Amino acid sequence: MNQIIRIGMDTSKHFFQLHGVDTAERPVLRRKLRRKEMAGFFAKLPPTEIGMEACGAAHYWGRVLRELGHTVKLIAPQHVKPYIKRNKNDGRDAEGICEAMSRPTMQFVPVKTEEQQAALMLVGMRERLVARRTQLSNAIRGYAAEFGLTAAKGLDKIEPLLAKIAADEALPVLARDLFAMHGREYVQLQAELKKIEARLMAWHRANTDSRRLAQIPGIGPVVATTLVMKAPRSSPVPVRPALRGLDRADAERPFHRRQDPARHDHPRRR
Repeated sequence: MNQIIRIGMDTSKHFFQLHGVDTAERPVLRRKLRRKEMAGFFAKLPPTEIGMEACGAAHYWGRVLRELGHTVKLIAPQHVKPYIKRNKNDGRDAEGICEAMSRPTMQFVPVKTEEQQAALMLVGMRERLVARRTQLSNAIRGYAAEFGLTAAKGLDKIEPLLAKIAADEALPVLARDLFAMHGREYVQLQAELKKIEARLMAWHRANTDSRRLAQIPGIGPVVATTLVMKAPRSSPVPVRPALRGLDRADAERPFHRRQDPARHDHPRRR
């Protein structure tokens, strides 16, 4: 077999399709492996470049292949799609990945460490709990409105509304029991969110890049943590210096007024 310089790999839960090319860009490897065969096959293969789509389990396999001495490049799926031929299948997907990773202007996704993956789980869990809390609070307000009970906007108004419902003996017993169940679920969600946010803040304070990002107006600890995890950097995160004088005035103008002055000379504008 000729020397393989690049391998595109289409991953799945159980089977992995490989497509490798040599120095002349000729296909010299087309193979389908089971999950349990992966480590053994790449352990025997000389170090080479391996490309995958940045999707489920890609970061795990990236770490495994790096430990075996290979260079791993992850590509966002939307960047691979233009290189996949018609009649899509696993083989053509692997071939498209192999072609995409050879492009000189291709952008790659850094392989995340286990610690970064754990931090992303933390952010994802918070998002899921917030969505559940929003859904539950909307349900409580909707059901209460059916009995003529309303409350002002804000999450801090939910618990007083539940207390008001519990004290209203004119409501049917079944309705009060169900509102009580919703109330217990809401209290539990609030407690879980406080624990998650405490752990998120602890991670944020321990990470230099996250703290620097949080200095930018409009970016809080949650957004800063998410940015650091989804776009890790090898160098410190820069913080834009304070704006002064004309720079500040220009930055505060609406976007369409900060375009290239030449655009205002367009015939249609005249």
